[in-house]
Order: sequence, then C-alpha cells, then structure tokens
Amino acid sequence: MDQLTSLLLAAQAGDQDALERFVTATQHDVMALCRYLGDRDNAEDLAQEVYERAFASLHRFRATGPARHWLLTITRRTCADATRSRSRRRKTEQRVVNLARDVSEGCVPACDGLVIEELLHELDDDRRAAFVLTQLTGLRYDEAADILGVPIGTIRSRVARARDQLLQTLHAAETTDQQEPERLRQRPPS
Repeated sequence: MDQLTSLLLAAQAGDQDALERFVTATQHDVMALCRYLGDRDNAEDLAQEVYERAFASLHRFRATGPARHWLLTITRRTCADATRSRSRRRKTEQRVVNLARDVSEGCVPACDGLVIEELLHELDDDRRAAFVLTQLTGLRYDEAADILGVPIGTIRSRVARARDQLLQTLHAAETTDQQEPERLRQRPPS
C-alpha cells in the first residue's frame, strides 16, 4: 500500500494530521488537473470543490486502488461538471441576448412556453425600465440614466440585476422542461 493510501485510510479513521498531510501531498496534482481540465481562472475554486467532494465521500473510500487515483477521478468529474455548467450558462446568456435582439426587431418569440413579455413582467419596474431602455431600445446607459433621472451606475446595476434575474428564470424553465420527461417516465402505466 502506498503512502497516500495509508494517509487517506488514517484520515478516514479520524486522524486530522493524516488528512492535512494527504491534502498537502496531493494539492499540486489536483491544481494542475483543475487548471488544464477545468477553468484556469477558477482552478483554486475547483480544487477547493474537489477536496470538499472528497471529504464528503471519504467514508466510501475502500482502498481497492491507490488513493491518488480516487482523488484524481473526483478531480476529473468536478472539472467536467464545471465545464458543463459553464457551457449551459453561456447558452442561456446567449438566449437572453437573442431574445432581447428579437424583441427590439419587433418579434416576440416563444421561449419554452414563456414569452419575452412574461419574462420582462417578472422584473420589478425599475429593472424592467433600465433593461428595456438599454437592451431592447438600444439607448446608451447615460441616455437611460437621463430619462429615468438616476445616476448611470444605478442603470448599470439595474441592467445587470435584470439580466441575472432573466437568466435565472430561463434556467428554471429549462430545468423544469428537462425534468418533465423524467417524471413522465417514472409514472406507472395506467
């Protein structure tokens, strides 16, 4: 049995010092994998998530293979999850941009059962006004600030918060749409 596996088994038994030595001995490999498989800019956050997942599943480690392989498998999966999440977020953000463009061109497209007008009415009045003026009518932020009688920083903040809220609403709609077929498959036949 290699030294890392021995340390991990000791950590599993409650030895805090062994856990700290395991982390110290493996952090270089974990960081390298996070940097190259995940997101270079967020490698430290990914590495932290790797160790959180590893600690949470420490009780399942059975030493059927080297501890290093076990940890690097968790690292690979964590990086893959982060990459998928980033990709979904970019797609959702692009949908908001496309919806804003379509509405500004006079189209009101359906979006997975939601209409852009319904999405906009989810926003509070201040955010909706800032978003519509800047994103849908194409006014500059300073022009929107003059029209609404607020500082330009307030417009920037309201638009950013409106985008975040729209993205969350779209993401929630996508999640519901993806879960619906699963629920239908789980229902017993009548």
